[in-house]
Amino acid sequence: MSDQALPLDAGVPGQSHLGPQIDTFDRRVDELLEHLRGHPLADFVFTNTTHVADFSMIWHAIGIARGLSKRRPDQVIVLAALLGAESLIVNQGIKRLFRRERPTTTGDDRMPVRRPSTSSFPSGHASSAVFAAMVLSAWDGPWSSMLWFKIAAVVGISRAYVRIHHGSDVIGGAVVGVLLGLIGRRIARRLAP
Repeated sequence: MSDQALPLDAGVPGQSHLGPQIDTFDRRVDELLEHLRGHPLADFVFTNTTHVADFSMIWHAIGIARGLSKRRPDQVIVLAALLGAESLIVNQGIKRLFRRERPTTTGDDRMPVRRPSTSSFPSGHASSAVFAAMVLSAWDGPWSSMLWFKIAAVVGISRAYVRIHHGSDVIGGAVVGVLLGLIGRRIARRLAP
């Protein structure tokens, strides 16, 4: 068994950094996801979701498609700027406070992903996904908003699925995304009502 696919209780870096209860949570999340790993559809969905969510590409693509269809280029620009600001705050600010090691350095051997250069906690993918869903929902009705949050959930889960984040990193990222999203929504409504 390679070090890329070790169970969380086998000396994987990052254990015990946030406490035993978090370790237990992370281990349980990993065990649940292991039941799905190896399933062709699950591997396809979660691995590709992780790739298209790198650098918030999925959210920029959604923003552009949405902006073109609604003839709202101002909202495209505002979303892109807000995503850039959110990324800067999370990756150059919050992550530096924790410096948590990732469960693996390049993801599960079965599903290789881009090697991140930042620490594990909180998940930047989960944070930007929830943040983008909140900003988009400031402009859209409830049906579109549900879609944005469902996509955000798949993005977050994908990070633990490919073992580039602990489950608690994803939860932490979602919380950060909500908090920053509350600010982002106000700015979005003011700049592009």
